[in-house]
Amino acid sequence: MSQSNVLQADFARASILREPATWLPLCRRGDLVANSGVVAWHEGVQVALFHLDQGAAGERLFAIENRDPKSGANVIGRGILGQLKGELVVASPLYKQHFRLEDGSCLEYPEQSLRVWPARLNGDAVEIGLD
Repeated sequence: MSQSNVLQADFARASILREPATWLPLCRRGDLVANSGVVAWHEGVQVALFHLDQGAAGERLFAIENRDPKSGANVIGRGILGQLKGELVVASPLYKQHFRLEDGSCLEYPEQSLRVWPARLNGDAVEIGLD
């Protein structure tokens, strides 16, 4: 498989860049909605997938936990994407707190965070990395 067939998401800044031990397919490329979120199920956890098509800048894929820590509702995949302070974020639809797509940290409440997974497009498969 060529590198052009695999698009890997940026890993969290604080983490060491390394290849996950296992890549797990969650859905197909056709299930994604550009510049929006969709939700997939993985071992009892809902994973919000955000596919950003930035034209000439390329595509980016993020996988982040769907459960809002403040409300407990599974709504992050329906959040609004944007940029704050130079960071790509998703705003929770309920309390409007902003989570960084790169590492899941909350801008307004540092004690809140969402789990993130490495994500990639591998041909037609949407995959998340597992350790």
